[in-house]
Amino acid sequence: MTVEEFEEFYAQAAGRLTGQLYVMLGDHHEAQDVVQEAFVKGWGRLRHLDREGRPEAWIRTVAWRLAVSRWRVRRRTADAWQRTAPAGHVDGPGPEAVALVEALRHLPPKQRRTMALHYVCDLTVEQIADETSLSPSTVKTHLSRGRTALARHLQDPRIEEAPGA
Repeated sequence: MTVEEFEEFYAQAAGRLTGQLYVMLGDHHEAQDVVQEAFVKGWGRLRHLDREGRPEAWIRTVAWRLAVSRWRVRRRTADAWQRTAPAGHVDGPGPEAVALVEALRHLPPKQRRTMALHYVCDLTVEQIADETSLSPSTVKTHLSRGRTALARHLQDPRIEEAPGA
């Protein structure tokens, strides 16, 4: 099969094959995807398609097999999620965590990253410096300024300042 013959075959058969696979699969987008992928595979087998004499049947069979393969992958993935899913309900973040994340959003990105690496990932100043290509003194500065900024953003308005403070 020549390139021109393949292009003509594609123009004539792609819509029909998509319709057929849609009926078989019940999902139009999935049918389009597997038919397109089958045509891509057919493009790499131009000589074989011509010798087999039934290129439309070949494309349809490959598209079907691709769909079945995708179903198997989805089923295995779903099974894996069920096996590893937590046993019960997992609560979302508490109000303290939400407040902390909101306060962190007010920090410059480098300070926010440094704070997270130090307090969430438990990295030392030296480890943060290596990972971020910052000097240790810059890391210390980011941590100090970040703590100061967080203290301002995380003040509890319910707590009144002590008289004379």
